[in-house]
Amino acid sequence: MTMKKIMIALAAVTSIAVLKGPAFLASNASDLGAAAPIAAAQAQPVPAPVVPPGGVIQVQAARMGTSITLGGTVVPYKEVTLTAQIPGRVEFLAGGEGDHFKKGAKLVKINDDQLQAQRRAAVAQLANAQAAIANAQAQYSREIWSPQSRSIYRQPSGMQMPAMFDQMFTRPFSEMMPGPERGNPWVERQADIANYGSRLSQAQAQAMQAKSQIEAIDAKIKDSLSIAPFDGVIVKKLVEEGDTVQPGQPLLVYADTKYLQLRVEVPVRLVSGLHKGMLIPGRLDVGNTRLKVRVAQIFPAADPQRHTVTVKFDLPEGSPGGPGMYGEVMVPDVNAPVSTVPVIPDTAIVWRGSLPAVYVVDDQGHSRLRLVRLGDYTGPNTVAVLSGLRVGERIRVNPPAGQGGWNRRQ
Repeated sequence: MTMKKIMIALAAVTSIAVLKGPAFLASNASDLGAAAPIAAAQAQPVPAPVVPPGGVIQVQAARMGTSITLGGTVVPYKEVTLTAQIPGRVEFLAGGEGDHFKKGAKLVKINDDQLQAQRRAAVAQLANAQAAIANAQAQYSREIWSPQSRSIYRQPSGMQMPAMFDQMFTRPFSEMMPGPERGNPWVERQADIANYGSRLSQAQAQAMQAKSQIEAIDAKIKDSLSIAPFDGVIVKKLVEEGDTVQPGQPLLVYADTKYLQLRVEVPVRLVSGLHKGMLIPGRLDVGNTRLKVRVAQIFPAADPQRHTVTVKFDLPEGSPGGPGMYGEVMVPDVNAPVSTVPVIPDTAIVWRGSLPAVYVVDDQGHSRLRLVRLGDYTGPNTVAVLSGLRVGERIRVNPPAGQGGWNRRQ
């Protein structure tokens, strides 16, 4: 072999190695540590490609665990039951079920004529107490500055000079002489001051008592009026105008229905697969609406009878339906093994009654109808197939309605 032929052969071998290098690396990715990224990619649901009506796609696979479908009830984000705080007759109702109100709006008014009468009586008592305070204060001040008790400061009776002589000389010596028990003018004056001071304190206490009565009555008058605690809507009206109510009797149910939640009782063994903020598939009974719900709250304690934990899921704003309606969530079962299942777009499914089927396209391009068993949704528009279809087979997407006597469920 000549040198020229040897060089040509070496160049051909090099070009073949260069061309086959990437294919070799892909086929031996597990030996190079690339299996983990590939497995992670397969673990995510494969979205269905966008194809024109009547188009054909190949069934893809997705790795997914087992999910348990649990039913729950749609509840408002905030809900309160307004009850009567005082006995009386309902004289005002702001509206009925479905009426919206702003925060601070007056919803229910109970008649408070008796409370208003009691308040006027308490105000009169306060006025009397304030007058007594003024009188006692005047008496007390007069005793301080102009004593009325028998003391050395009282002006003696009689002529001016004899009285002064009696006050300066005779009375002090007579009080020092032994004889019948005589009163001490200093003690008498202190007693009079204490008496007037006590009258003043009693008048002030009466005024404080009257003020307390007014405050208590004002609180009851305030309780006669039910105010909207937040922006919301009347969900249920429990009384009518003219009804007589007692304390604790429900008047109406008021709720904030702008934001809705789905309340579900989750078995204890499934709670470990949920965490706050997690998004999972859900379905509302209104028009069979499928959507993503977010874990909002996981209650800390389980029900001792049913062994379930209450979990609340936030619904997207603008979701159809309202409080009290039925909904479902797909809670992942972390204890179940992960499996690979075929995944198809839901537009490929045709229905006859409640039986799902798909059109399978063979190698010659002929479509044959085949019954399938559907699983859970793996995405907004993709659904898992449990039986009746294999990965790699070709199916028809968006088949014409009514083809072969089958109708797609809308």
